[in-house]
Amino acid sequence: MENSYLISAPIEAEIAHLRSLFQQALVSDNPLLTLVTQHILRKSGKLMRPMLVLLTAKLLGEVNEATYRAALSLELLHNASLVHDDVVDDSDERRGQSSVNALFNNQVAVLSGDYLLASALLQVSQTQNLEIVRTVSQLGQDLADGELLQLANVANDSFSESIYYEVIRKKTAVLFAACTKAGALSVGATPEQVEKARLFGEYVGLCFQIRDDIFDYFDDNIGKPTGNDMKEGKLTLPVLHALNTTNNESAVQLAVKVKHGEASQAEIAQLIEFTKQQGGIEYAVAQMHAIEKKACDLLASIADSPVKQALYAYLDCVINRSK
Repeated sequence: MENSYLISAPIEAEIAHLRSLFQQALVSDNPLLTLVTQHILRKSGKLMRPMLVLLTAKLLGEVNEATYRAALSLELLHNASLVHDDVVDDSDERRGQSSVNALFNNQVAVLSGDYLLASALLQVSQTQNLEIVRTVSQLGQDLADGELLQLANVANDSFSESIYYEVIRKKTAVLFAACTKAGALSVGATPEQVEKARLFGEYVGLCFQIRDDIFDYFDDNIGKPTGNDMKEGKLTLPVLHALNTTNNESAVQLAVKVKHGEASQAEIAQLIEFTKQQGGIEYAVAQMHAIEKKACDLLASIADSPVKQALYAYLDCVINRSK
């Protein structure tokens, strides 16, 4: 049985209702905004993050209106951050389709992102739950903080794993953590349950980003690494480990050039090959599996159910995804 079915089966009806609410939330009488939101809806994917809200809520209670509004708010905020990120990164593509800024322009993209953000705040207000409102508001702060932290990290010559983890926690893991926390809060879970739910989401998010970073060292379509992170001056976990465990001066010099945006494609390929030879990929995979175990341990004491198995499948999907 495929993981995707295991994940969605216990919340099939809830997902259908959420999709309907998502479409309703993006209805506008502004023709330009309608074009943008229709484009976003086409690439909204499997709603994996809102599904995490629904699964957590159903694990600890009964899905209700606050659950739906929280899930919708988080998906809208997530999409707003993606639209803004594409402007910041000058990206032409998102999820295999043209980005909003490429299809329209930066002005339309920024204003559309603002509209999505405002819509997220409107939806979360309908939960009538101050803790959920605080969770979503904090998420907005953390996502911006994470992007700024990443920019600051690119500008220095440090090869710190601790900074790397702080960046990916704020850039990626906080969104997953907010989903599980909001799901727990929506059903009146105890403070202990809420914190365990939040921590589970954080672990899922850390695994997601480490897996994403590993992908950059491989490309099955063209048979060679993409090196996109390094082109942007980013040094991720595999290469950080290789640099910190070998103290290879020539590799360090290459890494500094990468951070300064001065490395050629050939030099990036050389640093990638160095990373692989020094076991950087294996190290990152091992770290990801260690975090996966922590996430699984949080579920261990909960009675078995289709929803619990769906959360295991969700984590497995994050770990073993191919793109």
